[in-house]
Amino acid sequence: MYRVLTKSSTPIIGWIAILLGFLMNGIFIVLGNIGIPNVGIAIILFTIILLMAMMPLQIKQQRFSKLNAIMAPELQRVQAKYKGKKDSVSQQKQMDETQAVYAKYGVSPTGSCVQLLIQMPVLFALYQVIYRIPGYITVIGNRISEVTTQSGFAESLTSFVSGLGDATLTNTLGDGSANQLIDTVYKMNTTQWSSFLEYSKEASYFTQLNSLHDYITRVTSFLTLNITDTPLVILRNAWTNKQFIMIVCAILIPALAWFTQWLNIRMMPQAATGDANDAMSQSMKSMNNFMPIMSAVFCFTLPTGVGIYWITSAVVRALQQFFINRHLDKESPDEIVRKAQEKANKKRAKQGLPPQKITGAAHVSTRTLEADRKAQEEAASIKNEQNKKRVQDSTSYYNQNAKPGSIASKANMVKQFDEKKSKKK
Repeated sequence: MYRVLTKSSTPIIGWIAILLGFLMNGIFIVLGNIGIPNVGIAIILFTIILLMAMMPLQIKQQRFSKLNAIMAPELQRVQAKYKGKKDSVSQQKQMDETQAVYAKYGVSPTGSCVQLLIQMPVLFALYQVIYRIPGYITVIGNRISEVTTQSGFAESLTSFVSGLGDATLTNTLGDGSANQLIDTVYKMNTTQWSSFLEYSKEASYFTQLNSLHDYITRVTSFLTLNITDTPLVILRNAWTNKQFIMIVCAILIPALAWFTQWLNIRMMPQAATGDANDAMSQSMKSMNNFMPIMSAVFCFTLPTGVGIYWITSAVVRALQQFFINRHLDKESPDEIVRKAQEKANKKRAKQGLPPQKITGAAHVSTRTLEADRKAQEEAASIKNEQNKKRVQDSTSYYNQNAKPGSIASKANMVKQFDEKKSKKK
């Protein structure tokens, strides 16, 4: 019996992928029951369901971004106040005042990290399920296993792959274990399948292999593309055979990946930064320009199935962002702050703590920042004047009590001469 061991073995991500795999397998079975067993459609539905389920986390993250934009000016004033001050007292005061600003708005400095910590493993696991289809869609895994367990198949496939010189297939095949054979068969592109059928036409398992090829082609075909092929391979084959429609389709995958990723970034609320030329602002701008390009590169060199997932997820996120923006735009900044404060106080109540005195914290952290700065400047000015007076008093005392003939007494004589001269004038 086929053992599903082609699954991801990465800790945490692999465990989550097992749960997501049940969903993917269920979707494919339902599609089969209604007569359209197709991996491409299953990937689209799978991605939509997962991202819709994660939408509440995205809303929380976006609300935090809104709050962060509202808080940014006050946080920047705190940073400016203590800029260049490296002593422990100033550092502690900066931390206290920064925390007071967060308390004013009822949020935690790590507010967005929690959502990301939940979302990131799920998204990585989702990718693993899509990349390792035979391990999670048991129908496909079982069909491939029926052929790979035939006598002489492992030796034949090993010999065929070694003659191809394809590093990806060679690494996938590894030492030729049962699961590596399954993964290798699934990852073969259209051209490799044709060559392998020709290579195995005299083998005893050829009839079963040919039937498997028909099945794999049927379930992995999406809009004339085989989702196990990369757009790069499709483009090469289409160019050789002068299949211009296929050329357009192959180019559309990375092009749509770039566009949808770019659209996603454009729709995301941008956190306010103090100086448009500061390092953080420039870094975010570079990343926003770089990510869509990398999406196109990845989707050009990875299997088309990954590109379908990438584009679907970007489109769904863009739609989600559109409705989230509309929802959050209806909330005034005061309402967003009030909800955050209420949520923070509910948490405090569960911990047996009294409600946070938000107004007091706000006054301490923001409204008196300018007053504190002026007070510090006045204190520094008074201290400088006091230091000058001490120097003058000590110099005067030293000069008045200087020994005759000393440098101090001579300097005193010059000083007295200058003072008499200035009086005469």
